[in-house]
Amino acid sequence: MRGELIRILSSVEEKANELKLDGYQPDLALFGKEAYDYLKEQIREEFGGDEEISELSGIRVKVLEELGEDALIIDSKNIGLGLGGAKRFKVVK
Repeated sequence: MRGELIRILSSVEEKANELKLDGYQPDLALFGKEAYDYLKEQIREEFGGDEEISELSGIRVKVLEELGEDALIIDSKNIGLGLGGAKRFKVVK
């Protein structure tokens, strides 16, 4: 399902670019457990292997179970200092 993988990667880059336009420096992608497993399955189907995903488009990847089927792109140095600093998107449709 190459289209799904492209959609996820595009969403990561789109949300990172939105944060950059707002003056942030996105450096971390938090994926819910279901979202991470879905991403991992898409990558496995496309490229084979079963390695853990540590980076997407130059952004570190971490799993945060509470996000479920969603993911957040954040600026980890500025999150919580005011409004903004994070963009959320749905991974599993």
